Amino acid sequence: MIIEGKNAVSEALDAGVTIEKLCVQKGTFGDSYKRIIAMARKANIKVVFSEKEVLDKLSVSGRHQGVLAVATEYKYFSLEELTSGERGNRLLVILDGVEDPHNLGAIIRVADCAGADGVVVPKHRGAGVTDTVIKTSAGATAHVKVAKVTNTNDAIRTLKDDGYIVLAADMNGASVYDTNLKGDIAIVIGGEGSGVHALTRKLADGVISLPQFGKVNSLNASVATGILLYEAVRQRIGK
Repeated sequence: MIIEGKNAVSEALDAGVTIEKLCVQKGTFGDSYKRIIAMARKANIKVVFSEKEVLDKLSVSGRHQGVLAVATEYKYFSLEELTSGERGNRLLVILDGVEDPHNLGAIIRVADCAGADGVVVPKHRGAGVTDTVIKTSAGATAHVKVAKVTNTNDAIRTLKDDGYIVLAADMNGASVYDTNLKGDIAIVIGGEGSGVHALTRKLADGVISLPQFGKVNSLNASVATGILLYEAVRQRIGK
């Protein structure tokens, strides 16, 4: 797996991600690069200085910023590891068919910023953690626990048995601003275009929505996730 860009590589090193090799573009200077190189050497990671063309070939996004790391494949967490937080204050995001890796990366990034305990993704019909996701998340994949489950609905049943209130995001739900988002909450975000599946929506404890006043009838999945999570944050900090 390739991790590229200053922020993503730095976050991976900080988090102790297993990195096999660090590639730095020849002639690259600056304190941020010196810090990354020093961190790699301290962790006994091989540092290779290469021409820009070499990094261009290794790069997935084409925006490596002169530094990339060759790392082991992403190791997913179990659902139980995501639920190990303080009871009564746990917050999860469940993705139901989000297939765009850029959306997944952005969702993981906002989950980190909002202090969510983790993100649940399906094994099938959904994006997994890839090089593109890591790049888009700006390194947040090094800090946010991501669990991959075989069956999303079974995961929801497990969470409900563990005390979570599961809320599905849908245009026809109750306003999120009139919904209690305190306590142990899991928010289900549907895929691009299809939304939350009918059975999953039925299985949820409630359906929430965001008021919309424009001519476009839906929000990007990552944008909607950010608004919903920060409403939960607002309620939890009492503002």
